[in-house]
Amino acid sequence: MYAKVKKSLPEMYAFTVCMWLKSSATPGVGTPFSYAVPGQANELVLIEWGNNPMEILINDKVAKLPFVINDGKWHHICVTWTTRDGVWEAYQDGTQGGSGENLAPYHPIKPQGVLVLGQEQDTLGGGFDATQAFVGELAHFNIWDRKLTPGEVYNLATCSTKALSGNVIAWAESHIEIYGGATKWTFEACRQIN
Repeated sequence: MYAKVKKSLPEMYAFTVCMWLKSSATPGVGTPFSYAVPGQANELVLIEWGNNPMEILINDKVAKLPFVINDGKWHHICVTWTTRDGVWEAYQDGTQGGSGENLAPYHPIKPQGVLVLGQEQDTLGGGFDATQAFVGELAHFNIWDRKLTPGEVYNLATCSTKALSGNVIAWAESHIEIYGGATKWTFEACRQIN
């Protein structure tokens, strides 16, 4: 079960990726999303596998993220990154919880790939491993080609009317194709918060 985003990503020198996740999976929640390009299956991947912390992979380089989300509640997470010095920041529920550098520095995110929600690609658009599948619910997946400010991230996490949609990938029913019996539901987190 997975979803495929109908658009690819452009070449990016910075990004912010944000989404709402809900899972009670143990030991790990699996792969919320993966972006593969020709010749590099792990161009941009978010994965929590086994008892490892959640990780972001860029061009197969790894940073460990301080997320704890598998409590069966909705959580808002964002990761920002810039190619300059490979600086990254991780936000959970509107608050920055970690940061680092030297994550794939000076490597632009490559265009013309395949963006999949819920599975880890070992080959372009496929090669799925059931043990790495995302177990849970995912909503409001957005990507920007710049680093959002802490205030912009906070607005997203608190369902503020000022919250922005991704300028590269914006969450919309029409942008996502589902496969293998994945189901679509109405997203409730914002209603529960407000």
